[in-house]
Order: sequence, then C-alpha cells, then structure tokens
Amino acid sequence: MFAMKLTLILLDALLYLGGTIGWLGLDLLDTGTTEALLYAFAGTCAWLLISFGLAIHIIKKARPAGSLDKPEA
Repeated sequence: MFAMKLTLILLDALLYLGGTIGWLGLDLLDTGTTEALLYAFAGTCAWLLISFGLAIHIIKKARPAGSLDKPEA
C-alpha cells in the first residue's frame, strides 16, 4: 500500500513539474497578439489555482480534520 501511494505522489509531482516547465516554455508573451496574451493570462490563472489546490490538498493530508488530541471529559 505504501509503494502505491509513493508511486502516485511521485507521478503527480512529475506531471506537475512537467506542466510547469511546459507552460513556462511557451512563447505566448513574445508574440504580442491579444489572443496570445489572453491565453497566457488564462493559463497562468489556471496554474495558480492548481498550485493552490495542491497546497491545500497536501496540508489536509498531513493533518486531517479531527486529528488533534482532545481531552476526554
């Protein structure tokens, strides 16, 4: 079970890294057309949302809700 989780984490990290490098490698800003600038803006917004969602997912996995030690009454 641990090997499967590790494989999925590494695969996700590789896909995220590949997508980031691929997005940074595009020359959308160099063309200067309005369409290219809109694609660059939309893609950057999507990348930021995915990054934020990934960070929230990692935080929730590291400390699930209700995991704090509560004294019993």
